[in-house]
Amino acid sequence: MASTVVVTNRVHDEVIAYLESHATVIANNDDLPWDRATLRANCSKADAMLAFMTDIVDDAFLNDCPSVRMVACALKGYDNFDVAACTLRGVTVSIVPDLLTEPTAELAIGLIVALGRRLLDGDRLIRTGSFQGWRPILYGRGLSGSRVGILGVGVVGRAIARRLRCFGADLYYYDNSGPIAEEHELGLTFLELEELLRSSHYVVLAVPLNPTSRHLICRETLALMRRDALLVNVGRGSVVDERAVAEALTLGRLGGYAADVFEMEDWALADRPKGIDQRLIDLRDRTVFSPHLGSAVDDVRREIELSAARNIVQFLAGDLPVNALNTTERASRFGS
Repeated sequence: MASTVVVTNRVHDEVIAYLESHATVIANNDDLPWDRATLRANCSKADAMLAFMTDIVDDAFLNDCPSVRMVACALKGYDNFDVAACTLRGVTVSIVPDLLTEPTAELAIGLIVALGRRLLDGDRLIRTGSFQGWRPILYGRGLSGSRVGILGVGVVGRAIARRLRCFGADLYYYDNSGPIAEEHELGLTFLELEELLRSSHYVVLAVPLNPTSRHLICRETLALMRRDALLVNVGRGSVVDERAVAEALTLGRLGGYAADVFEMEDWALADRPKGIDQRLIDLRDRTVFSPHLGSAVDDVRREIELSAARNIVQFLAGDLPVNALNTTERASRFGS
């Protein structure tokens, strides 16, 4: 009997064709993700699923979908997926660890420059039709000579540092694992968290979401930062307490905030906000936002999807996927 694979979000046609050469495929062809009931109905008799950030795989999901033995995540940060619960039930979980790094680092640089140099303010001014030529307005902060503090120096944080070196910024970092061996190569200097926050003109977040990093940037840590500091988040939304950031911006205790990720997106958190704080939306002159475009490069997205699909095909052939997070006993029907 052919295996059944569920693809939970729209993907490139070649990804579906590749999977269909190995299994029966149930695919979401809509632009919106399935709601939880539809997802569980489609996965109730599936053998594997190609999953995305909008999905939650926890013990309740696995209870409703007992035939699922493989969850291939087309993503890097897997906080929405309970790997321990999957392991207990014999479900293999894989991720795509590297392909998101470069485009996310590129977007971080774009947000830094847009926020510091007030590009959106300039764009809005031009579109009013009132611009008549140069005059001394919309002064911002450049990168050359600025102190940039990077929180988190995993692969994304290091990719951001490599790109920032050419701007002539002084680069500092904090990571809860301590100093890294590549400091000199990356042009980085380690600072303890409080010192980094106090001294940085820019603070760039490249931190994964876990119990210790949630709301790392909160009312207390924001109070340590310079009043003109610019905060940029390309890690996970809930690393930041958005209400505290909105308050700091409103009161003039923070210079600006740019983000590609938002608290509302962290689906596994039961108490996540249902939307972006309206104060952040309204503070147009001090915020720059993008709708989770970190990996939104067409060729990159295609390769991410294909990488996740290859993990599924490896699993169906009885092999351990190259990007598996756990090792499980697979059902005999998948054995070679």
